[in-house]
Amino acid sequence: MMRSLLFAPADHERKLAKVLAACADAVVLDLEDAVLPARKPAARALLAEWRRSHAAYAHLWVRVNALASGELLADLAAVVPLAPAGILLPKVTGPEDIATVAHYLDALEAASGVAPGSVRIFALVTETPLGLLRLGEIARARHPRVSHVSWGAEDLSTALGAGDPRTPEGDWRPTYVQARSQCLLTAHAMGAEALDTVYVRYQDLDGLRASSLAARYDGFTGRMAIHPDQVPVINEAFTPTVAERELAQRIVDAFAGGAGAVAIDGKMYDVPHLRAARRVLGLSSG
Repeated sequence: MMRSLLFAPADHERKLAKVLAACADAVVLDLEDAVLPARKPAARALLAEWRRSHAAYAHLWVRVNALASGELLADLAAVVPLAPAGILLPKVTGPEDIATVAHYLDALEAASGVAPGSVRIFALVTETPLGLLRLGEIARARHPRVSHVSWGAEDLSTALGAGDPRTPEGDWRPTYVQARSQCLLTAHAMGAEALDTVYVRYQDLDGLRASSLAARYDGFTGRMAIHPDQVPVINEAFTPTVAERELAQRIVDAFAGGAGAVAIDGKMYDVPHLRAARRVLGLSSG
């Protein structure tokens, strides 16, 4: 399970040199929004150089440019031979976007000698109004390459011609509450991991901690990070506490006798609680 995913611009040599030191569960080297158009060829070259120096690193993801950008095929031609864990596909507008990119990956894996189906897709699904409205179609398509799903507020706000998606207190405005909830439901409907979006106030670690704990409670499995200092806070928030693991073990043990419901400390637990306890312990929910 991916708790933390740390972004770094692929054209920034100093940040590339430090990205692994934060000990995020995975890193994403960005070819999209963090890189100016004139710098994209240089970013692809630096990405390849970084990969040669870290060939054994198994948790590399790359955010490519959107299908409509005119840059995607150049990105994929540079990225797939590097055998990353997967790509972050931004501005998804429907299941056909995912299917098209999956076909490109099929061809490029075969041409590059990369294991078929090994480059997964992390879909960013709420960055356009159309994508948000078609999340049910994306969920029903359930493409096998999609392993992770997340959402974004800034691109959606720009597409709407709106202002800051957050209130002065830092809460999401109603449209973005809907986008976040729909993303979460879509991910679980697809059997994919749901990662919450970035927390832009990167110096506010207390706020990040509270927001991340709430996200885990809601059903997100991790969060994207934009600064190395955010990584340990996110990892802690998305890791079950000792008390949570102890209770989960008690629930699993109590069900071992075959009962359909059990009582622990004056509270009744049934099969959905057993499934949740197994998830906490990293067990199969079979």
